[in-house]
Amino acid sequence: MLKIENLHASVEDKNILKGINLEVKPGEVHAIMGPNGSGKSTLSSVVAGKEEYEVTDGKIFFNGEDIEELAAEERAHKGIFLSFQYPVEIPGVSVTNFIKTAINESRKAKGLEDMPAKDMLKLIREKSELLEIDRKFLSRSLNEGFSGGEKKRNEIFQMAMLEPKLAILDETDSGLDIDALRIVANGVNKLKSKDNAVVVITHYQRLLDYIVPDFVHVLHNGRIVKSGGKELAHELEERGYDWIKEEAANA
Repeated sequence: MLKIENLHASVEDKNILKGINLEVKPGEVHAIMGPNGSGKSTLSSVVAGKEEYEVTDGKIFFNGEDIEELAAEERAHKGIFLSFQYPVEIPGVSVTNFIKTAINESRKAKGLEDMPAKDMLKLIREKSELLEIDRKFLSRSLNEGFSGGEKKRNEIFQMAMLEPKLAILDETDSGLDIDALRIVANGVNKLKSKDNAVVVITHYQRLLDYIVPDFVHVLHNGRIVKSGGKELAHELEERGYDWIKEEAANA
């Protein structure tokens, strides 16, 4: 599904990614961990197509297609979803109206007509029940006055509605208490299938108690320096990142 080959990327002329190789197949959950400044959020932004990042070398393939020249919205229409670390507030635009617009723009890009209102309401009802979202929540302005947990739950709702092939969750556990974390993780787990894939970017192992990864990759200084199973996340929790840095320095 996602194949990254020797990816180098920079922002404001500063090299951040220095040769990333990664393959994510349908049905898999990959966790990307690493200390601050290692390049985790840059990697998610580059895959999603955020324009402030410049790819200086390497390739990104999505379902066999080189997507380097595609804009962020084109990548989204092809099925790449990025959950932001700090979601933006949009006063005056309700959660429901925002998601209706997003879905219909995606359908338009595929040559389809707008989803009939009856079908849209049925889908909204199904997904909000799945994620235990109060219907009143959907009439509020997007992220305005939302708690950290509400913002993250809203993003998981958007993910549920859009049904992406690849969901990238960039530090979605940031600022969440244990109850909000459980709700968000439960939503992600309900949406997993053999046809989609999830990339979870996090500092901490605690999220991975709820969203159990098939593979864990450790980023350091713009490179993946170690990969393993879910046990690697537990080892990082116990030992920190210093031993990884030492291994990388001696490699």
